[in-house]
Amino acid sequence: MTINHSLLATLVQSIGSRISTPGDYAMPIPGLGFYRREHPSAPVVCMVEPSVILVAQGEKQLWVGGEGYPYDTSRFLLTSLDIPANSQVRVASPANPCLGLTFQLDLRVLTELIAQSELPPLREPAVMKGVGIGAITDGMLASFARLVALLDEPEAIPVLAPLISREIHYRLLKSDQAVRLRQICAVDGQGYRIAKAVDWLKLNYDATLRIEELAARVQMSAATFHHHFRQLTAMSPLQYQKWLRLNEARRLMLNEHQDVSRAAFKVGYESPSQFSREYSRLFGAPPKRDIAALRGKSEINAQSSSS
Repeated sequence: MTINHSLLATLVQSIGSRISTPGDYAMPIPGLGFYRREHPSAPVVCMVEPSVILVAQGEKQLWVGGEGYPYDTSRFLLTSLDIPANSQVRVASPANPCLGLTFQLDLRVLTELIAQSELPPLREPAVMKGVGIGAITDGMLASFARLVALLDEPEAIPVLAPLISREIHYRLLKSDQAVRLRQICAVDGQGYRIAKAVDWLKLNYDATLRIEELAARVQMSAATFHHHFRQLTAMSPLQYQKWLRLNEARRLMLNEHQDVSRAAFKVGYESPSQFSREYSRLFGAPPKRDIAALRGKSEINAQSSSS
């Protein structure tokens, strides 16, 4: 399928004119964000919420469980639940930066559209991964271009943005990633139950995790729960909880200036030494060194944006 390059050029101009320095930026439209990268990068640890991510210029790749998902101007990235991952920029330069947008999915809107569209019941297939790559259609690209255009008409955002957002969700349900979305929205399906378990873990990451209790909470056997959780997230429930704990501790040390021991205890670790070992394994450096490097990067970015 050929891509409408006129629509892509419009997105590039709209995004590039609003963000002139590398980073991720929330827009005044709920759920919409822009990003800019000016150099290829090694994979960086991140959490991707249920969302669709488009590249208007350049190329990116998401790594989940050791598997790469490359996407560019012809392919979009879709995640149907919160996925711990590593994000990598493959093609970007200062002259031609990697530009794109993120759009958070509303599972309630998807569920409503599935019911209204009278789609045939979804036969429960083997549970799919919570991340996939889809082919961009002109209809999808046009709806995103209309959403972005509302930034030039801020008074229309409260009225028109929900309508265009609904169209985007509909376009996704007509895309080659529809089954991935529908398995999360099917209330009697395994994917929906795993998504509920993920929600519980995000709220209770500091609690002791008992697999049998969490499986019972979402009405699954422990063995079935463990299997489908790993299938969707590429992690075991315990690994997922550890990922949440370590990232929250990183935020506490970076943004709230808590020391290593206090951050470790606050997220549920009983041993600071175990915390430091697992932190180093995930982020590639001990906590103090990692936080110092992050603060150094933020200072450099602040200086470059003010100069």
